[in-house]
Amino acid sequence: MRQLAAVDAARAARILSEVRDARLAGRHPRIAPRPVIEQSWGRMLRVGVDPDGGVRPGVLSGDEVLRRRESSPLREVLPVLRQGLLSVADTARHIMVVADEDGRVLWREGSAPVLRKADGLGFAPGADWREDVVGTNGVGTPAVVRRPVQVFASEHFVASHAEWTCAGAPITDPRDGRLLGVVDISGPLETMHPATLAWVDAVAKLAEARLRERHSGELDRLRAVAAPLLARVGGRAVAVDRDGWTAAVTGMPYPGRVALPRDCAPGRHLVPGLGMCGVEPLGDGWLLRIADEPLPEDSARIVLDLTRARGWTVAVSGGAGTWTRELSPRHAELLYLLAIHRKGRSAAGLATDMFGDPGRTVTVRAELSRVRRYLGCLLEHRPYRFCERAEVTLLLPRDPGDLLPASTAPAVIGARHFAASSSADTVT
Repeated sequence: MRQLAAVDAARAARILSEVRDARLAGRHPRIAPRPVIEQSWGRMLRVGVDPDGGVRPGVLSGDEVLRRRESSPLREVLPVLRQGLLSVADTARHIMVVADEDGRVLWREGSAPVLRKADGLGFAPGADWREDVVGTNGVGTPAVVRRPVQVFASEHFVASHAEWTCAGAPITDPRDGRLLGVVDISGPLETMHPATLAWVDAVAKLAEARLRERHSGELDRLRAVAAPLLARVGGRAVAVDRDGWTAAVTGMPYPGRVALPRDCAPGRHLVPGLGMCGVEPLGDGWLLRIADEPLPEDSARIVLDLTRARGWTVAVSGGAGTWTRELSPRHAELLYLLAIHRKGRSAAGLATDMFGDPGRTVTVRAELSRVRRYLGCLLEHRPYRFCERAEVTLLLPRDPGDLLPASTAPAVIGARHFAASSSADTVT
């Protein structure tokens, strides 16, 4: 059975090598690469990664690796990752690799012979394994597309990685959706199994569940500190942690999360969804006393910044203050669609734009409900749109192919293709 698996792996590797060679030569391969791989190859061609070069990524000093290990939230879930992956990885000739949000390898454990082979590629602690540095791979590519990805043999963009198969899954912070890093299982191509990706993804989700448990405990401790104070507060108030998650309230409905100003500090601030608030330090969080006064009616400016490959933001400024929020991929898609449809879009229209299915309105409404928690009255509905008094500025990447690069929304893909073709026509 092992021999048959090795034969099948070798045959698949030859086919993928032919596919890669054809794609790099500008020909249509007889078998199309998987969409996630083809899109990654397209990104690599645009940024100029050398497909035949011997990539030796820059490596951090040992002291810097130690500093990043100590400050990384992934340190808290290492026992979960080790228990779920290492017991099998060593015997199956795999290694487990944990990288931070910058693609830097922080931990690397598993089969000793495979670790030595990884050293030959520079796949070592401190190495920069971002996709735009070393090409399509099981660490950098999941970080870009924000979902689990398996990269088999010549699906790697750089030829020197073709003897490897990698399966990686992103780990995100349950508090704000921020990417914390990627956990990856790598090994010789003949040792990998089709179920490896599901295995790695399941362990990554266990790690995220552990982080949620930790956060829940932190809120419980803040709630205990806030309870006696809130009992004496007159009017409306809410106690939140440093990320805006609610621990306790008085005199008002319970909001799951509050959109705090980006650089929150004691004083008076305009808080989306709450209005003008007095902000005071409280333990490891903040006490927000909501002012019972009308909000200013002057216009607001909204800047939606999608110029980067990830880390998109929405910034709101007006007479009452300024704040910025980092967006999840889904919220970035929704706000982009609303920015290009200033007259508004129905839930069915947005479902068509995002999923190609007008029936998926429940998902759209749920996500927009979350968006309204921080945009508040700046986002109207029936149809969904930015309010008339808001000046909306949309900042887009210079290269059309870099517009929300991991998005599979039909409207976003169409916008990329239209912009690219228009640019080509202009050049012609």
